[in-house]
Amino acid sequence: MIREAPTSSGLEALFAPRGIAVVGASTRPDKLGAVMARSLHDFAGAVALVNPRGAGAGDGLHPSVDAAVRATGPIDLAVLCVPASRSAAALEGAAAAGVHAAVVCAGGFAESGGEGVDHQRAIAAVVASTGVRLLGPNTSGFLCPRRRLTVSFVPGAARVPAGSVGVVATSGGINHALSFLLAEAGVGVSLAVGVGNGVDVAAADVLDHLAGDPATAAIALHLETVADGRALVDSVERLTVSKPVVALVAGRNGGGDFARSHTGALATSWRTARAALRQAGAVVVDDEGELVDAAVALSMTRLEPRADPGVAVVTGQAGPGLLAIDALHDRRVRLPELTTDTRRRLASLLPPLTYQRNPVDTGRPAEGFADVLATVGADPGVDLVALYALAEPEVLDLAAVVARARLGGVRPALVAVGGPADEVNAVRERLHASGVPVLGTPSALAVAAAAMVDDSRARARAPHVDPASAVAVDVSFPGHPPDEHEAKTLLGSLGVATPPRRVCSSREGAHRALDELRAPLAVKMLGAGLLHKTEVGGVHLGVRTAAELDRALDALAAAGGRCYLLETMVPDGIDLIVGARRDPVFGPVVLLGLGGVAAEALADVAVRLAPLDPEEATRMPDELAGRDLLDGWRGLPRLDRGELASVLVLLGDLVVAAPWVSEVEVNPLRLTPQGLVALDAVITTADGDGHAAADR
Repeated sequence: MIREAPTSSGLEALFAPRGIAVVGASTRPDKLGAVMARSLHDFAGAVALVNPRGAGAGDGLHPSVDAAVRATGPIDLAVLCVPASRSAAALEGAAAAGVHAAVVCAGGFAESGGEGVDHQRAIAAVVASTGVRLLGPNTSGFLCPRRRLTVSFVPGAARVPAGSVGVVATSGGINHALSFLLAEAGVGVSLAVGVGNGVDVAAADVLDHLAGDPATAAIALHLETVADGRALVDSVERLTVSKPVVALVAGRNGGGDFARSHTGALATSWRTARAALRQAGAVVVDDEGELVDAAVALSMTRLEPRADPGVAVVTGQAGPGLLAIDALHDRRVRLPELTTDTRRRLASLLPPLTYQRNPVDTGRPAEGFADVLATVGADPGVDLVALYALAEPEVLDLAAVVARARLGGVRPALVAVGGPADEVNAVRERLHASGVPVLGTPSALAVAAAAMVDDSRARARAPHVDPASAVAVDVSFPGHPPDEHEAKTLLGSLGVATPPRRVCSSREGAHRALDELRAPLAVKMLGAGLLHKTEVGGVHLGVRTAAELDRALDALAAAGGRCYLLETMVPDGIDLIVGARRDPVFGPVVLLGLGGVAAEALADVAVRLAPLDPEEATRMPDELAGRDLLDGWRGLPRLDRGELASVLVLLGDLVVAAPWVSEVEVNPLRLTPQGLVALDAVITTADGDGHAAADR
């Protein structure tokens, strides 16, 4: 369910002000206020310079924002270039003068700790009491080239050209870096914003603003931290219906010690943020170069929604084409074999030794190249044509050829061009003018093509399930953190298969269980909060005889065990880990990965927000590097994806619907010839502070 966007972002005063006041302006050219004033030189509206300490006759400085308003007329935006300790007072004065928005450039707030935390609380209090919209603090500002509005102290920012890509970045430095890269790529920016600490205006607010901006065709999103994950997801989900979003999440190696369980350790903030954005419809990339390549492509062309679009690669040189093909395969992009009719037509156009199935290697572009491109583009299995060629103006007018082939119109296309910079720039300028994106390398071509495919697939999926629609799970709080037996009993009541077992508090009871259950048995220490029993010697496997049972019980008693769980062992198979937990930023999430040592050593996992749509759950195994193991690899059991999806949906619904559940983990969930069986289960409960009681 996609929540409706607000009727107005409320950020017009920030990004389209009638007048601007620079508070902390200075006549000294090296001061921040002087640099900001110079950056605003080309702004068409009034720019008032305010500094109560330096105002005097003939210096052009106003003693207050109120005085500036009386002298220049309406001022919507105040740019505060004052120290953190003075920012709250300056903001309050600006708001009292009728200013509706502000940018706080200074650092020294919560990011620095100590007194900075108090300074940030002070400006947050002014925002709350006045309603002024605040960008920052700790930001280098924003750019809106088409309005000649450069609220930035970064040299050269005013030279970034107007274009169709909106940039939203946590970091002001990344905001500017991306803007410069987009300019180099021949695509300018519509609006480029550094959110900074995000006391008021967050990334989600800017995304909502860009949704209604006709000058913005695509958004490049950079994130370091997220305060309200669900608000961000809602904004991205609304936006991607009409405009593509490409997202880069920093912090891959930042850890995130949210819990001692496997689920908490593997569902790091970085991994969860990426999964949430992808689930909301964004294209997720790995670095800033990929972000720019994908944004360039999607700002000009977008595929129709398809479950699995097909890409055809055409190359004038075999080597670069092979690099592109390898990269596309790595990104799981489908490269359909061309039809018999298409290949018959190509055979009449190309030399006999060229490869003509997909990719199509022309040997070297020559006369008839436009017909080759048109033929490939007309193949019924092709949704996107990706072309690589060298700029050889004496041999081929590449832009004219693409136009004659009607690529970029009848059939979406991407072109990567190599060659001398001046020749590449000339080709790029003409192709961009016709709406065909141009990249620089075979790898960039693959990145852009994969981004377009991911965007198409995302729009073909069902929208994310609203938390309010989660299926009610009928379970009651047992009054204490459940032990393994109680956790399995709860899951069993909901339809998850578990092995036959007995709980024993004495040796006599354990020996009776040995007689009642089918050997071999697993003998385990039982107790709430035992998350990793093997690490304390709390698990003994393969017990068949009374003597073996006594030895196991002796070892468990020596490790502190007083209560035991005896359980029939399940046949060998493939071990998975599945779990659900309350993420502190994004709320309930579901995780799937390969179990055992692989879970922690390889972090080969897929994550989704809960509640989870069953169809979405069936796709989660596709993200695992070890996914081939689940499809009957060399006689191993074959996964019933519907059965797994039911378990994943169930765990997500349990965390959503049962407020006392902080986290549930099944590790391993074994895939056997008879289906999935939960061999171990842990449920942690939430106390009044929302912490996992079983972790203490």
